[in-house]
Amino acid sequence: MPTFRTYDGTELAYHVMGEGAPLICLPGGAMRAGAYLGDLGGLSATRQLVVLDLRGTGDSAVPDDASSYRCDRLVEDVEALRRHLGLERVDVLAHSAAGDLAALYAARHPESLRSLILVAPGTRAAGFAFVERAAREAAALRRSEPWYARALPALEGIWAGQLTDELRAAARPFLYGRWDEAAQEHAAASAEQINAAAAQGYYGPGAFDPPATVAALREFPSPVLVLAGEYDGIPTPDRAAELAALFPESEFVVQRGAGHFPWLDDPGAFVRTVTAFLDPDVHSVQAGGIRLAYRVWGDPSAPPVVLAHGRCGDSTTWTTVARRLAARHRVYAFDFRGHGLSDWTGRYSFELFRDDLHAFLEARNLSGATVVGHSMGGAAAYLLAERQTGLIGRLVIEEAPPPFPLDPPRAPAEHPGGELDFDWPVVPSTDAQLNEPDPEARERLGEITAPTLVIGGGPRSQIAQEDLAWMSGQIPGARLVTIDAGHLVHTERPEEFLAALRSFGVG
Repeated sequence: MPTFRTYDGTELAYHVMGEGAPLICLPGGAMRAGAYLGDLGGLSATRQLVVLDLRGTGDSAVPDDASSYRCDRLVEDVEALRRHLGLERVDVLAHSAAGDLAALYAARHPESLRSLILVAPGTRAAGFAFVERAAREAAALRRSEPWYARALPALEGIWAGQLTDELRAAARPFLYGRWDEAAQEHAAASAEQINAAAAQGYYGPGAFDPPATVAALREFPSPVLVLAGEYDGIPTPDRAAELAALFPESEFVVQRGAGHFPWLDDPGAFVRTVTAFLDPDVHSVQAGGIRLAYRVWGDPSAPPVVLAHGRCGDSTTWTTVARRLAARHRVYAFDFRGHGLSDWTGRYSFELFRDDLHAFLEARNLSGATVVGHSMGGAAAYLLAERQTGLIGRLVIEEAPPPFPLDPPRAPAEHPGGELDFDWPVVPSTDAQLNEPDPEARERLGEITAPTLVIGGGPRSQIAQEDLAWMSGQIPGARLVTIDAGHLVHTERPEEFLAALRSFGVG
């Protein structure tokens, strides 16, 4: 367990987990030992977590001066940790009450921050007071839970100012999206992890100057992610959104089904969101109510090309092609729902993937772009082109499943085991549609008005090439090119694939 001495000589401890670029993690509570953060749902697989025990908590020493527990006076502890680590600029993740500490740190030391992640953050530093009505509305979302009737009176007591340990313990189910065994164990550790005396000092008189803090946050130059739980009452998503709006460059995400500890309620969703934010090559956009992650290459003023990946893939499958196309195009490659770093929603269909593509084009103002879709992405693209004539400028369909029933039908799929880079329900859901596709998709191919190129993979592909030829014949003016590469044409034969695009006027 490494330690360092901060500005007043107090010895502070921190805990290191994982590999990769450091991410300083500030625990909430207020003044709760950092152990409750765990590895943040597995975030340590992609980043080195540096979890600070605030003074007087966990393995850190109790300071000589109890007034140093005040939130604004903890700011220099964070700065001392940055200096101790020898980092010029840092990424910081703050949870709950530490959101106030992080806001003060951003206001005082903006030059020290590369990015800031605020998870279910406190908002007192910005002057946003607790609103009981909003908290009641959040609590009412849980009325169907079996524990609701027992826990609500405790919450009512807390709202009335009765801040006893007994009431806090009884109201804890409201803090979790799932009140399961893991949540109960996590909650039970709270009392012994919090320094109650220090927590009282954290919000001491003079800790906050909201007008000055807000003015500084409005000038904060680095990207900020504010992540709220759908069911959280401290803060509610609306209040967290108000905080996010203060920052010039912010992303706001509501994690579905989550409470105050979103990495416990759905670790995968939490890690995907934070990983996407921390990766400088990945961007995110809210499109049709879904957070879609995407990568981009090329001059922003160049003609746009949108790349749509196949089933069980993600945007990285396009990297080679995208870099080449970026010489003359602005290239976007996004992850469909249930894939990569986008939201995994649990419900999937070709129509929903079509809607993802539609929403992405609209969200990024890409009407008239060239769309290149592989396999599932190609199906989504031609389904969209059938219904939204004029939205797609040029259409490239690479090895997309034609809208014919599979013969023989595909047998029920079995989960391969282990962790996957995509949401498993994608496979059985789309297999069912491949076995019995909507005949309307076949009937409307003739309504596609975008100039269209169909690329087949030849005899090594599992796609019936005669069906691809029939499909290209139904699309007015479509061209068919065959490249003997199998199903993964753009990855197996990128040069020939790019040559086909150039012959079509793309590239």
